[in-house]
Parts: sequence; C-alpha cells; structure tokens
Amino acid sequence: MGWGFIALYALSYTGGSLLFLAPLLVSLALKVRDLVGADAAPGNLALVAGTGSLLSIIANPVFGRLSDRTTSRWGMRRPWMVTGVAVGALGTMVVATAQNVGTVLVGWCLCQIFFNATLAAQTAILADQVPTGQRGVVSGVLGLAVPAASVTGTYLVQLLDHSTLLMFAVPCAVGGAAVLLFVWRLPDRRLDETDKPPWSLRELAATFYVSPRSNPDFAWAFLSRFLLVTAYAFLVTFQTFFLLEQVGSTEDEVPRQVYLGTVAQSVALVTIAPIAGRISDRVGRRKVFVIAAAVIYACALFVIAGSTSVDGYLVGMAIGGVGFGIYIAIDLALVVDVLTDPHTAAKDLGVLNIAGALPFALAPAVAPGLLALGDGSYAVLYAVAGACALGGALAVAPIKNVR
Repeated sequence: MGWGFIALYALSYTGGSLLFLAPLLVSLALKVRDLVGADAAPGNLALVAGTGSLLSIIANPVFGRLSDRTTSRWGMRRPWMVTGVAVGALGTMVVATAQNVGTVLVGWCLCQIFFNATLAAQTAILADQVPTGQRGVVSGVLGLAVPAASVTGTYLVQLLDHSTLLMFAVPCAVGGAAVLLFVWRLPDRRLDETDKPPWSLRELAATFYVSPRSNPDFAWAFLSRFLLVTAYAFLVTFQTFFLLEQVGSTEDEVPRQVYLGTVAQSVALVTIAPIAGRISDRVGRRKVFVIAAAVIYACALFVIAGSTSVDGYLVGMAIGGVGFGIYIAIDLALVVDVLTDPHTAAKDLGVLNIAGALPFALAPAVAPGLLALGDGSYAVLYAVAGACALGGALAVAPIKNVR
C-alpha cells in the first residue's frame, strides 16, 4: 500500500479513537462528578462506563458481521463508518447536555454502540487491503492513533474546560471529520450479492464466538489482549480520581495534569511504535515483542501505584508509553496473522474487540471493591492492574503458528 493511503487510514483511525478517548480520559469523569458529587462519582462512573462497554461488546462483532455481508454500491465498510459517526455524535451531544446520570448513561450507550460500528469497519480494512508483509509497519503506524487521539483529546478538553458542551462537542467534530475524509477517499472493497455470507440465528450467535478448540492461537491472543487492556482500563478510567484523591490535586489542576501525562506517554509511544513494527516485519517475529511490551507496561503501573506526586505519575505514564507503544504496534499484526478465514475478517476482529471492550465494563465494576479492600488506596488498584499486564505477557507464549 502507498503511504498516501496509509496516512489517510491512520488519520481516520486517530479520529475514531478520539471519538472514544476524549470523553473517557477526562470529560466523562468530570461530568459525572459535577452531577453527583465527589463521594458518589466513582460508583456512578462505573455504572456509565461499564454499561456502555458491555453494549460495545455486542455492537462491535454484530456490526463487523453486517459489514462482512454488505453489498452496497458504496462498498462494504464505508456505510458503517458514516452511520457510526453520525449516530455516535448524537449520543455525545446527549451526554454533554445531560442534567442527570440517567441521561448520561443513555447518551454514552449510544456512543459506544455506534462508534463501534465505525471501529469494526475501520479495523477490517487492515485485513481487506494491507498485504501480510506490510501489516507490521501499518499496524505500527495505526498504533500512533491512540496517543495522537489521547494528546489531541486532552489538549482540547483542558483548552475548553470552561464549557462542558465544548469539551464534548469539539473533539467529536474533529474526530468525525477525520473519519469522513478517509471515507470519501477510500477505494472500498465491494461484495457481490452471490458471495454474500449466510445469515441466520445460528450465524448471528456465531458472531460472538471463535472456537478455542479449533483456533487456539486466536484464543491465546484474545486472552492476552483482554488482560493487557484490563490493566489499561483501570488506569485511564480512574486516573482523574487517582490525581484528586491520592496525589491531592484540585479539580482545576486535573485536566492539565492528565494532558501532561498523556503527552509523556504519547511521546514515548510515538517514538517506539513505528520502530518496533518495522523490526518485527524484518525479523519475522511477533511474540517476543508483545511479551516484552506487556512486561514493561506492568512495570509502569507498579511505578504509578507507588506514586504520591504528579512527577511519579508522569514517570509511570512515560514508561507505560514505551510498553504500550510496542504492544499496539505488534499485537494487531499478530492477531491478523492468526485469523482463520479472510472472508470473515471483520467478524473475527469484532470478536477480538470484545477483549478490548469487556475490560472497560469489568474494570469499573471491580474497582470499587478493590478500593474498599485497600481502604480507598489507588495503589492497590494499580498494583492489580500491573498483575493483569503480566498475565497478558504470559498468555502470548503458547501461540504456535506465529513466531
């Protein structure tokens, strides 16, 4: 693939990530805290974030399956990216203008369902159009989407923190525009009506399942991603409260501190991800990179767990950027390499995305219990997160068909 296509693809992926991350990193937590107060905020945030993530677990593979069988003259992936951005943007506005947590919940569920339609279609393009020999490089470039979106989102939020509406609306508009630009230029794959996969209740049920017995490599890759994303979910969902409660920051200071932490993480990630992706392609190995990445990320979480200052938090975020950069540069390429059927790529990647969505439902649900066991200490929470990352490293070792 030419670099023009890759650049537009990466820009679109960044825009899609921005749609999720800008609210999740700062705005959603602040919105909930403003509505219910500091004491009730963690539990209410857990309800909103957890419910939305559970719905995304259903939405991503379903939209992936629908995308795999779309015979539109506009292509297989394009219609779902446009629909996802449009309806998800409506959900963002519902959250921004909500007067109670119930309305926030409804809006965030809309966001999670329909932004996942966009994500499912975007991810499938890697399998559709990128040759195997370029997947490490392209996966590494796509890995830059998360830090770029994180930096852009937190920068916009701290710049616009005087207006709740703008904190939600502007990142959504910027992210949506990036996705739609790629949609406009995309040479989308078209599916002939005669090649349309079957559709039945049994096929619908299979949307959420890839047999571990028949596809053990896929199962181990799923488990690895689930554990590492669980670690990440603990960090990003509760970092606002960590800074408020454990570090002692004020509510006015937190948006800028999260922005600085995101920059520290992103600089490290952006530096390492393309290099790791290229080296992985050249040496023909994936597993050793993913294992090393997960171990480094675990170390970062242990550093944050022991921090009682903003400086310690920033150091941990920078170390985490190195680990997460290597991981996201290689993991997607590893997963695409173990897919069993190219004709169901979007569906299978949708199943894999359950491993990326389920932690954002489970982590908020489990966190209040861990905090209670630790007498409110976020050190306990982030130590558990570090242990999850180590588990993600161990889960990669049994994969056999990828070196």
